[in-house]
Amino acid sequence: MSQASIGKSESSHDGVPRGILRSAAILIGFALLTAGVARQTDVGTLHMPAANAVETLALRFEDRPDGSVAVRDAGDNSPIYVVQPGAYGFIRSTLRGLARERRRADFDATTPFTLTRWSDGTVSLEDATTKRRVNLDAFGPDNARAFAQLFDERRRQP
Repeated sequence: MSQASIGKSESSHDGVPRGILRSAAILIGFALLTAGVARQTDVGTLHMPAANAVETLALRFEDRPDGSVAVRDAGDNSPIYVVQPGAYGFIRSTLRGLARERRRADFDATTPFTLTRWSDGTVSLEDATTKRRVNLDAFGPDNARAFAQLFDERRRQP
């Protein structure tokens, strides 16, 4: 055997050094152990207090020929509010997304949506047909307020 081949085989190193692999295995093991302990004991976990529904509205939304959207109380079909064309884009886009899911699943479009104000101050919109609930506060206070105003509008109705 020549000197060149002996030197080459001793100096070539295949793969990752064992020390790094060992350290990575220890780190992964520690992370899994910590997550398991936290799950079993609730140490280091965060729980949101359960919120109760304070106020709910069953709503229907109707597109009008002029581009506005009529908001109606699903109980008596009375008008609550009219979203004018170009106003409240968040309301329009949220409803468009929920309506798209209904069409995709071939669900009835007449089932009302449920707008809920929770005891923790948050507001959500739920579609009972698709079982989808949109937590409106996740999109910022102004966007949540756009929907929350519908509670006030309903109270103003005779």
